[in-house]
Amino acid sequence: MREYSMTAIAVAAVLGIAGPTLAAGHYGPGVTDSEIKLGNTTPYSGPVSSVATTAKAELAYFAMVNAAGGVNGRKITFLSLDDAYSPSKTIEQTRKLVESDDVLAIVATPGTPTNMAILKYLNQKQVPNLLIGSGATVFDDPKTYPWSQPFTPSVDMEGRVYARYVLQAKPEGKIAILYQNDDFGKGMLQGFKKGLGAKAASMIVREASYEVTDPTVDSQIVTLQGSGADVVMEIATPKFGAQAIRRVSDLGWKPLQLINWASSSISGTLEPAGLEKAIGLLSAMVFKVPNDPTWKHDKDVQEYRAFLKRWYPDGDPADVYIVQGYIQAQLTVMMLKACGDELTRENLMKQATSFRDTSVAMLMPGIKIEMRPGSYAMFHQLQMVQFDGKSWVRHGDVISGDELK
Repeated sequence: MREYSMTAIAVAAVLGIAGPTLAAGHYGPGVTDSEIKLGNTTPYSGPVSSVATTAKAELAYFAMVNAAGGVNGRKITFLSLDDAYSPSKTIEQTRKLVESDDVLAIVATPGTPTNMAILKYLNQKQVPNLLIGSGATVFDDPKTYPWSQPFTPSVDMEGRVYARYVLQAKPEGKIAILYQNDDFGKGMLQGFKKGLGAKAASMIVREASYEVTDPTVDSQIVTLQGSGADVVMEIATPKFGAQAIRRVSDLGWKPLQLINWASSSISGTLEPAGLEKAIGLLSAMVFKVPNDPTWKHDKDVQEYRAFLKRWYPDGDPADVYIVQGYIQAQLTVMMLKACGDELTRENLMKQATSFRDTSVAMLMPGIKIEMRPGSYAMFHQLQMVQFDGKSWVRHGDVISGDELK
């Protein structure tokens, strides 16, 4: 009980969530004097179900917030429905949340194809779609889609960061690229090529794509190895990321190997691949990895572990999707608190897109949330990390993903 009390008090003190119910104010759908109703769809089943721990972490965090008094006296009801990572199911479930459950906003739905399926619908309905779990650049277009706000660093920016790392670490390298044949994969591939600049044509020796319906990427990895590349960039979702890591190792191929953030989960990607096969793998992140010994005595990590022990005891502290959910839930509470007594969709969208030089628990040193004119993107830098067989550890400096002018 001691850990619960410390955590609840910390949340209340930092976010100002506890307190008496405010007088009736200006409310949008899903809000009363005692409740704020939010919605989300998540693949609790299907091929991408490993990312569901993000929503489970958010549910746990909101339960903690509610136990501490809610947001200005209002309890958060978070309706998280299974969409199996099927766009048609995402549409069906999102329509239910908006039209039947009457939620104030959609929060932290993961996936590029799933969010693409509801992009126009939510903007036409003027329903905030906040903290989108996709780095596709289409979600950062305030002029066209003013009700959509991304959380995940853009795939374009992430691709530039990996390219800049390769230019530093292996400037004469020969690069092979595996990518998912959709907006996610193509977007990061484009960013990677931008980051290489004029050297892209000479350094990239082979590309291979796959479909999410493919059973494996084994043949693609064999093709990439045959190119003679000594650098491999894997742009994949967790299932295929695990297959790629395992196949590279089984072939005895020892390139400089990078994998995108979305496939960096130890439990969701690296364990299925085989931890020993992932040693030396590189990725990039914005938040601290709890199992990195660097953070053993870090206050953020200690509070995060205490939170999991009390509110999500089945959660793996090293699961990057759980850390992501923990951060997204913090941001959601900050947005709601900033709304005060004007809990409308319009004001929520305003507060959600007004972060300036903002820090939240579990972000890497040197990384802050900063929204810039004409953009709703939250992150502009990434920290390179390397897997040592047990955890991701910091590797080098924070790298800017800003486009070169």
